Amino acid sequence: MSDGPPLPPGTGFAEQGRFVVGSIMRHVLVMSATGSVGLMAIFVVDLMTLLYVSRLGDPALTAAVGLASVVQFFATAVNIGMMIAAGALVGRAIGAGDRPLARRLAASSMALGVLVSGLLAALIMPFADRLLGLVGAQGEALRVAHLFLMITLPSNVLLGLGMMFTGLLRAQGDAVRAMWVTLGGAIVTAILDPLLIFGAGLGVEGAAIAVCIARATFVAIGWRNLSQHGLMRRPRAAEVVADAPAMASIAGPAVLTNLAPSVASAFLTHLFAGYGPDAIAAAAVIDRLTPVAFGGLFALSGAIGPILAQNWGAARFDRMGETLRSCVTATLVYAAAVWLLLILLRWPLAGLFGLKDEAADLFAFFCLVGGAIWFFNGLLFLGNAAFNNLGFPLRSSLLNWGRATIGTVPPAYLGSALFGPRGIVAGMGIGSLVFGLLGLFLARRAVANLAERPAKPCAGQGSTAIVTGELAFPHAAGHDVGKS
Repeated sequence: MSDGPPLPPGTGFAEQGRFVVGSIMRHVLVMSATGSVGLMAIFVVDLMTLLYVSRLGDPALTAAVGLASVVQFFATAVNIGMMIAAGALVGRAIGAGDRPLARRLAASSMALGVLVSGLLAALIMPFADRLLGLVGAQGEALRVAHLFLMITLPSNVLLGLGMMFTGLLRAQGDAVRAMWVTLGGAIVTAILDPLLIFGAGLGVEGAAIAVCIARATFVAIGWRNLSQHGLMRRPRAAEVVADAPAMASIAGPAVLTNLAPSVASAFLTHLFAGYGPDAIAAAAVIDRLTPVAFGGLFALSGAIGPILAQNWGAARFDRMGETLRSCVTATLVYAAAVWLLLILLRWPLAGLFGLKDEAADLFAFFCLVGGAIWFFNGLLFLGNAAFNNLGFPLRSSLLNWGRATIGTVPPAYLGSALFGPRGIVAGMGIGSLVFGLLGLFLARRAVANLAERPAKPCAGQGSTAIVTGELAFPHAAGHDVGKS
């Protein structure tokens, strides 16, 4: 393996970050494994929440939690975009050996994250009923879903800040402490859910309260863990304003990227709603099960970002290409293993969630084809993570919206007309196949193109900048980040 280009004078590996040296596959596996624990903990608890609610014996309550989650994910998508932007900028600063810039960007990103997440929750709450109606909520399901949102939406500020802490810790390369942010919140939820839903007799309200407490736990653990790396300092108003364009240049397209699955999910939920409560219940279980089953793919896409960002900051282009190859291999192995388990366990899982007749048949069909769908989804995730961290965030937006529109609407409509609910599931797979392969191809092209572009002076600064993609990033002393 090539050692890559020499590092800037006076810059050691310790200052630049741990991902610029050592085995790429090891970095990928460690980051993915720790990320999987934290992510799957959250997804498992969400699945358990749905399981507990399903034990209340009212299908309308199960549908309500699923419908509320569809609406709430619009806010989560924005939080994810802010987290991606913060991780990309701070990771590059760490890779370039510029700790003062990393601290400044971390402080600014946290301030902006709190502001944006709070404003978004305030904007969604007055329109919650209308949004729930658009995704098919009616009657008792609408009433319960609205109640769930009114309790959980104000805590979106806590969720946004907790996710920001996770992204910054991963940008630092501290996968273990990043894992404990989400794992701690998941443990709290796992304990509180049965106590509040059944013990206190609060039902769905208890599940919503547990969500809020878990988000407060995210913040408490994240604050403590990030302080260990010296990245915590008070944000300064002038710096927040100055850094906002750099955050927006990545967060804006990243938010659009993450909103695309929300729009597609809302459209699919609306289609399933046309087949009655059984189809909605099956779709809700699928939505909760797939993050648990394929959480490793989400973790893989999260792992690739900090590794690429640090190596880009260090101009280690050879290692960036190797990172993509290692992630594709891991995606294939993981998706195949999970697919086999889903096929073998499809009927026991359907029974566990009380799915019967048409609902059970629809769920079982998804298990038979879901592995292939999610393998190609995984390739698209990798491409998105690469674009967001390498200065090409608009490409990830275009790919995701392409899949959410022309890759979802026509095939799902056609499948629904020809084969009913099963056809909707099959239609989902067509977009995943096309856009997953396209995302991987373009990501490889992006890395190759970056390697061919030489570092050159950044105008108006007394340092050098690696000018690549759509952003010019300061390599040493300069602290201005903006359009090249």
